[in-house]
Amino acid sequence: MKNLNSLSLILGVFTAIVSSCSGPLADEKEMSNDNKEELIKRGKYLVTIGACHDCHSPKIFTPEGFDIDTTRILSGHPANDEIPKTLNTKDWVLFSNDLTAFVGPWGVSFSANLTPDDTGIGNWTFDQFRRAIRKGLYKGLEGSRALRPPMPWQMYKTMTDDDLNAVFTYLKSIKPVQNLVPPPISPTDLNK
Repeated sequence: MKNLNSLSLILGVFTAIVSSCSGPLADEKEMSNDNKEELIKRGKYLVTIGACHDCHSPKIFTPEGFDIDTTRILSGHPANDEIPKTLNTKDWVLFSNDLTAFVGPWGVSFSANLTPDDTGIGNWTFDQFRRAIRKGLYKGLEGSRALRPPMPWQMYKTMTDDDLNAVFTYLKSIKPVQNLVPPPISPTDLNK
Protein backbone atom coordinates (compact mmCIF):
# COMPACT_ATOMS: atom_id res chain seq x y z
CA MET A 1 0.00 0.00 0.00
CA LYS A 2 2.86 2.36 0.88
CA ASN A 3 4.53 1.66 -2.49
CA LEU A 4 1.25 2.28 -4.32
CA ASN A 5 0.83 5.66 -2.57
CA SER A 6 4.44 6.57 -3.41
CA LEU A 7 3.90 5.58 -7.03
CA SER A 8 0.71 7.66 -7.17
CA LEU A 9 2.54 10.65 -5.69
CA ILE A 10 5.42 10.31 -8.19
CA LEU A 11 3.00 10.01 -11.13
CA GLY A 12 1.06 13.03 -9.88
CA VAL A 13 4.22 15.15 -9.58
CA PHE A 14 5.44 13.97 -13.01
CA THR A 15 2.08 14.86 -14.59
CA ALA A 16 2.13 18.31 -12.98
CA ILE A 17 5.68 18.96 -14.23
CA VAL A 18 4.88 17.82 -17.78
CA SER A 19 1.68 19.90 -17.81
CA SER A 20 3.50 23.03 -16.67
CA CYS A 21 6.25 22.59 -19.27
CA SER A 22 3.93 22.17 -22.20
CA GLY A 23 1.99 25.41 -22.20
CA PRO A 24 -0.53 26.17 -24.93
CA LEU A 25 0.90 26.52 -28.40
CA ALA A 26 -0.64 28.30 -31.34
CA ASP A 27 -1.25 25.12 -33.31
CA GLU A 28 -3.13 23.13 -30.64
CA LYS A 29 -6.46 21.87 -31.96
CA GLU A 30 -8.39 22.26 -28.72
CA MET A 31 -7.86 26.03 -28.45
CA SER A 32 -11.23 27.71 -27.95
CA ASN A 33 -12.34 30.35 -30.45
CA ASP A 34 -12.48 32.97 -27.67
CA ASN A 35 -8.93 32.16 -26.60
CA LYS A 36 -7.71 32.22 -30.20
CA GLU A 37 -9.38 35.60 -30.82
CA GLU A 38 -7.71 36.98 -27.67
CA LEU A 39 -4.33 35.63 -28.85
CA ILE A 40 -4.82 37.20 -32.29
CA LYS A 41 -5.78 40.53 -30.73
CA ARG A 42 -2.74 40.42 -28.39
CA GLY A 43 -0.47 39.34 -31.25
CA LYS A 44 -1.65 42.18 -33.48
CA TYR A 45 -0.96 44.62 -30.66
CA LEU A 46 2.56 43.22 -30.11
CA VAL A 47 3.34 43.27 -33.85
CA THR A 48 2.19 46.89 -33.99
CA ILE A 49 4.14 48.18 -30.99
CA GLY A 50 7.09 45.97 -31.90
CA ALA A 51 7.37 47.95 -35.17
CA CYS A 52 7.29 44.80 -37.34
CA HIS A 53 5.52 46.75 -40.12
CA ASP A 54 8.44 49.20 -40.33
CA CYS A 55 10.53 46.62 -42.20
CA HIS A 56 8.24 43.70 -43.07
CA SER A 57 5.37 45.60 -44.75
CA PRO A 58 6.01 47.24 -48.15
CA LYS A 59 5.17 50.94 -48.24
CA ILE A 60 3.53 53.31 -50.65
CA PHE A 61 4.33 57.00 -50.80
CA THR A 62 1.39 59.31 -50.18
CA PRO A 63 1.13 63.11 -49.89
CA GLU A 64 1.50 62.58 -46.12
CA GLY A 65 4.63 60.43 -46.54
CA PHE A 66 5.11 56.67 -46.28
CA ASP A 67 2.14 54.46 -45.54
CA ILE A 68 1.79 50.69 -45.29
CA ASP A 69 0.62 48.96 -48.46
CA THR A 70 -2.42 47.28 -46.92
CA THR A 71 -2.59 44.73 -49.78
CA ARG A 72 0.81 43.33 -48.78
CA ILE A 73 0.89 43.56 -44.98
CA LEU A 74 3.94 41.81 -43.48
CA SER A 75 4.85 40.15 -46.81
CA GLY A 76 8.48 41.30 -46.74
CA HIS A 77 10.60 42.71 -49.53
CA PRO A 78 8.70 42.39 -52.83
CA ALA A 79 10.37 39.62 -54.85
CA ASN A 80 9.72 41.34 -58.18
CA ASP A 81 11.25 44.69 -57.15
CA GLU A 82 14.46 45.40 -59.01
CA ILE A 83 17.45 45.51 -56.72
CA PRO A 84 19.23 48.79 -57.47
CA LYS A 85 22.97 49.04 -57.76
CA THR A 86 24.20 49.51 -54.24
CA LEU A 87 27.24 50.91 -52.58
CA ASN A 88 29.60 48.67 -50.69
CA THR A 89 29.64 50.57 -47.44
CA LYS A 90 31.21 49.89 -44.09
CA ASP A 91 30.27 53.17 -42.45
CA TRP A 92 26.60 53.58 -43.38
CA VAL A 93 23.34 51.67 -43.47
CA LEU A 94 21.03 52.44 -46.41
CA PHE A 95 17.34 51.56 -46.84
CA SER A 96 15.35 50.85 -50.00
CA ASN A 97 12.58 53.27 -50.97
CA ASP A 98 9.91 51.09 -49.30
CA LEU A 99 12.09 50.27 -46.26
CA THR A 100 12.18 46.49 -46.94
CA ALA A 101 15.80 46.11 -48.14
CA PHE A 102 18.94 47.22 -46.35
CA VAL A 103 22.60 47.57 -47.24
CA GLY A 104 25.43 47.84 -44.75
CA PRO A 105 28.74 46.21 -43.80
CA TRP A 106 26.99 42.79 -43.87
CA GLY A 107 25.92 43.21 -47.51
CA VAL A 108 22.26 43.46 -48.51
CA SER A 109 19.44 41.95 -46.48
CA PHE A 110 15.74 41.76 -47.24
CA SER A 111 12.84 41.70 -44.81
CA ALA A 112 11.18 38.28 -44.59
CA ASN A 113 7.65 37.35 -45.57
CA LEU A 114 5.78 36.81 -42.29
CA THR A 115 2.43 35.85 -43.84
CA PRO A 116 1.03 32.30 -43.63
CA ASP A 117 1.83 31.59 -47.29
CA ASP A 118 4.35 28.79 -47.98
CA THR A 119 6.75 31.48 -49.24
CA GLY A 120 6.48 32.99 -45.75
CA ILE A 121 5.85 31.21 -42.45
CA GLY A 122 3.01 29.05 -43.76
CA ASN A 123 4.71 25.74 -42.96
CA TRP A 124 6.54 26.90 -39.82
CA THR A 125 5.85 25.41 -36.41
CA PHE A 126 5.69 27.47 -33.25
CA ASP A 127 9.02 25.92 -32.20
CA GLN A 128 10.67 27.22 -35.39
CA PHE A 129 9.25 30.67 -34.81
CA ARG A 130 10.44 30.70 -31.20
CA ARG A 131 13.91 29.48 -32.24
CA ALA A 132 14.16 32.15 -34.97
CA ILE A 133 13.41 34.89 -32.45
CA ARG A 134 15.35 33.46 -29.50
CA LYS A 135 18.46 32.32 -31.38
CA GLY A 136 18.38 34.53 -34.48
CA LEU A 137 18.32 31.58 -36.88
CA TYR A 138 16.99 31.68 -40.46
CA LYS A 139 13.60 29.92 -40.60
CA GLY A 140 14.21 28.84 -37.01
CA LEU A 141 16.22 25.86 -38.21
CA GLU A 142 19.18 24.60 -36.19
CA GLY A 143 22.36 24.86 -38.26
CA SER A 144 20.93 27.57 -40.54
CA ARG A 145 22.51 30.97 -41.12
CA ALA A 146 22.10 33.85 -38.71
CA LEU A 147 19.39 36.43 -39.30
CA ARG A 148 20.87 39.51 -40.96
CA PRO A 149 20.71 43.07 -39.66
CA PRO A 150 18.71 45.13 -39.07
CA MET A 151 16.40 42.41 -37.65
CA PRO A 152 16.52 43.18 -33.90
CA TRP A 153 16.04 39.61 -32.72
CA GLN A 154 18.40 40.33 -29.82
CA MET A 155 15.72 42.68 -28.43
CA TYR A 156 12.77 40.40 -29.19
CA LYS A 157 14.38 37.25 -27.75
CA THR A 158 13.34 38.37 -24.27
CA MET A 159 9.65 38.10 -25.15
CA THR A 160 7.76 35.52 -23.10
CA ASP A 161 6.55 32.30 -24.70
CA ASP A 162 3.00 33.61 -24.23
CA ASP A 163 3.84 36.77 -26.19
CA LEU A 164 5.61 34.79 -28.93
CA ASN A 165 2.61 32.47 -29.12
CA ALA A 166 0.29 35.47 -29.51
CA VAL A 167 2.46 36.97 -32.28
CA PHE A 168 2.68 33.61 -34.07
CA THR A 169 -1.09 33.07 -33.80
CA TYR A 170 -1.72 36.54 -35.23
CA LEU A 171 0.73 36.05 -38.10
CA LYS A 172 -0.92 32.72 -38.97
CA SER A 173 -4.32 34.50 -39.08
CA ILE A 174 -3.49 37.26 -41.60
CA LYS A 175 -3.95 37.11 -45.36
CA PRO A 176 -1.31 34.89 -47.02
CA VAL A 177 0.75 36.74 -49.62
CA GLN A 178 2.81 34.75 -52.11
CA ASN A 179 6.18 36.49 -52.13
CA LEU A 180 9.49 34.62 -52.22
CA VAL A 181 11.95 37.12 -50.76
CA PRO A 182 15.43 37.05 -52.35
CA PRO A 183 18.36 35.68 -50.35
CA PRO A 184 20.84 38.11 -48.78
CA ILE A 185 23.75 39.40 -50.83
CA SER A 186 27.21 39.19 -49.26
CA PRO A 187 29.45 42.28 -49.23
CA THR A 188 31.84 40.63 -51.71
CA ASP A 189 28.98 40.11 -54.20
CA LEU A 190 27.78 43.73 -54.17
CA ASN A 191 27.93 45.50 -57.55
CA LYS A 192 28.99 42.40 -59.50
